[in-house]
Amino acid sequence: MAYTNSNMVAYTKLSPNHSGQRTHGIDRITPHCVVGQCTAEGLGDWFAKSSTQASSNYGIDKNGRVGLYVEEKNRSWCSSSGANDQRAVTIECASDTSEPYAMNSAVYATLIKLCVDICKRNGKKKLIWFGDKDKTLNYSPKSDEMILTVHRWFANKSCPGNWLYARLGDLASKVTAQLGGAASTPAGGSQTPVSKFPAVPFTVKVIIDDLNYRSEPSMNGKVNGQTGKGVFTIMEVRDGWGRLKSGAGWIYLENPSYCTIGNTSSSAVKTTTKSVDTLAREVIQGKWGNGTDRKNRLTAAGYNYSAVQKRVNELLK
Repeated sequence: MAYTNSNMVAYTKLSPNHSGQRTHGIDRITPHCVVGQCTAEGLGDWFAKSSTQASSNYGIDKNGRVGLYVEEKNRSWCSSSGANDQRAVTIECASDTSEPYAMNSAVYATLIKLCVDICKRNGKKKLIWFGDKDKTLNYSPKSDEMILTVHRWFANKSCPGNWLYARLGDLASKVTAQLGGAASTPAGGSQTPVSKFPAVPFTVKVIIDDLNYRSEPSMNGKVNGQTGKGVFTIMEVRDGWGRLKSGAGWIYLENPSYCTIGNTSSSAVKTTTKSVDTLAREVIQGKWGNGTDRKNRLTAAGYNYSAVQKRVNELLK
């Protein structure tokens, strides 16, 4: 096919850091966080250095201006995955320098417009966000579909940050609406919000590795950690958010790409209470992650992290 570049580009500085023409057609978009409130020129200067050993097709600076660094016909070096970069248009977005790597309204508005433009020029009528690595990477998009992927699936990174990650369903919906496509995604990836919940307490099954739980039922709440995949009990619902039984915080319930709703039967809300010794052995086996992730997941599940860690240390002596 004949590849084109966006007419939204305000600044061009082509990087030497790329692998030449793609070996796969474009059917993915991978947005990234720069980890800095950059300008299009500054990002271009950084990518222009061969020592950087990185690049992206586009960048969106802090003022919402678009830079072109690797033409769409070529594979950028952006996602820690050659297979992903061969088929994805990669976009670096100006962001804050610390988690959740928030982006301002100008950056987000431009990201929506740029994704619409990329889809249109590549013959796509729908942008899909599954919110699940395995489902996404095993899905074969139809000829008119574009898929969202994220850097964190291919490397031990937060990218694109929890701020944008939490909005990828919104991004996909808004882009698809402007393309005139259907609002839902195929193969169980519906983005239609869940509007009704069972009487509390009820269970939810979290189906992604990094669903944030927050200090309050709002995207403005402080991110206290991530749950990890598993079944959790909800004790209160407020504005589409559920309070975890453990007291660790609130999770967002209205995106079925993040979690599915269980039921209120007494048997459903009974959680399997594991002994500290069992948990410690599971930790040693790597079943609860590492570092802060381990602490967050154990806490979200209602376990005493300090007691478990103490037993781990005893077993490792």
